Amino acid sequence: MTSLAVLNPTGKSAGTVDLDPTLFAVEPNVSVMHQVVVAQLAAKRAGTQSTKTRAEVSGGGIKPFKQKGTGRARAGSTRSPNWRGGGVALGPKPRKYDQRTPKKMKRLALASALSDRAADDKVVVVDAWGWDAPSTRAAVAALEAVGVTGRALIVLAPEDTVAWKSFRNIDGVHVLTTGELNTYDVLVSDYVIFTTSSLPGAATEEK
Repeated sequence: MTSLAVLNPTGKSAGTVDLDPTLFAVEPNVSVMHQVVVAQLAAKRAGTQSTKTRAEVSGGGIKPFKQKGTGRARAGSTRSPNWRGGGVALGPKPRKYDQRTPKKMKRLALASALSDRAADDKVVVVDAWGWDAPSTRAAVAALEAVGVTGRALIVLAPEDTVAWKSFRNIDGVHVLTTGELNTYDVLVSDYVIFTTSSLPGAATEEK
């Protein structure tokens, strides 16, 4: 089992924590991660795009000109797709883009993403943020103290509302609760930051 140093918001050591090997020490499965991320992004699509077919556009109730003698191709309605203002042939209609993803596949993809970040030393554990009132300035200083740069994903316990309000306005920082942790947000972040209360399957030892 891999041990990781626990830091406090000032960057000093506050003990160690054992990472769950089933989440942070598996062989990353790239194909599963890809499939799960594609499904996540597909589920975000509204699917409200729509065009009108020739049956839905207005007009066209009368034959535009006589059948013969005009020198033009015969036409029975101005709602035809080859007329300006007519219907659209084979255009998009509202649909759902959801893909069914088994729970085991989601768990494997998340474990693969977390293991990849852990292998690159991009997983940070903080004992507790410990602020009594929201403070964006304190949150920025804490990220600098623990050595986090670039895009950061901060995973909080649901009751940690003070920390959530402190981090939410920082550019490049995304905040989630433990129940919202997902593969896509882990992969698009340079660092994943947990607290000891939000780290899944952790056993903490005080120094």
